[in-house]
Amino acid sequence: MLLTIDVGNTHTVLGLFEGEDVIEHWRLATDARRTADEIAVVLQGLLTQSPLLKGTDINGIAICSTVPSVLNEMREMTRRYYGDVTTVIVEPGIRTGMPVRMDNPKEVGSDRIVNAIAAIDQYGGPCVIVDFGTATSFDAVSAKGEYVGAVTAPGIEISVDALAAAGAQLHKVELVRPRSVIAKNTVEALQAGIIYGFAGQVDGIVERMTAELADDPEEVTVVATGGHAALVVGESRSIDVHEPWLTLIGLRLIYHRNTT
Repeated sequence: MLLTIDVGNTHTVLGLFEGEDVIEHWRLATDARRTADEIAVVLQGLLTQSPLLKGTDINGIAICSTVPSVLNEMREMTRRYYGDVTTVIVEPGIRTGMPVRMDNPKEVGSDRIVNAIAAIDQYGGPCVIVDFGTATSFDAVSAKGEYVGAVTAPGIEISVDALAAAGAQLHKVELVRPRSVIAKNTVEALQAGIIYGFAGQVDGIVERMTAELADDPEEVTVVATGGHAALVVGESRSIDVHEPWLTLIGLRLIYHRNTT
């Protein structure tokens, strides 16, 4: 089985593949203070508890990370505890099969390239990927399968935290759909502003991106992923597909491109 690990600024998502299918997954808080040994303890605890892994070994690991300190510890963890398992870490020099048409390709986060590879493989191009993570990231892939550009906006969690910190009478609220757009209390007013506000932001940015990406914007597939995607997908007019495991799928593809 292949273990895929996507380390984000806020959360780390792990997925276990049997062939092309995600058969098990976990979501953890990203903690930059964890050592390689601590990561190994957490990982082995999760794997031991999974009934799907009884008598089955991990025969491959694929990792991408937006947090350099965590990536260093992940690298050490795989060396010490999984030294006999083939490991692919997404970093410069890894074969991705995707040209990056940016002024400085090294500036593009590894997770964004991984998402783009998965999207073009699953849905074809041109496409736009909207990743609802710590930041809300928009990535454009051409019909030729080239990564051609990006937009980055503050994420939902960051915006909620900033609003709660700056407003003396405001506080963090549960991120759920309110009863209506025009709210009757402070909690629902905040929920409406967050959910419908981000849906409007997504539609506005995607509209401009698709107009630049293709002569016919209807040809562009818009794929949503990330921890907060489910909040916005139902309220957005522009999102075509919600794929929560997009990054993990991309890691699986990159693993096989570098090991076969």
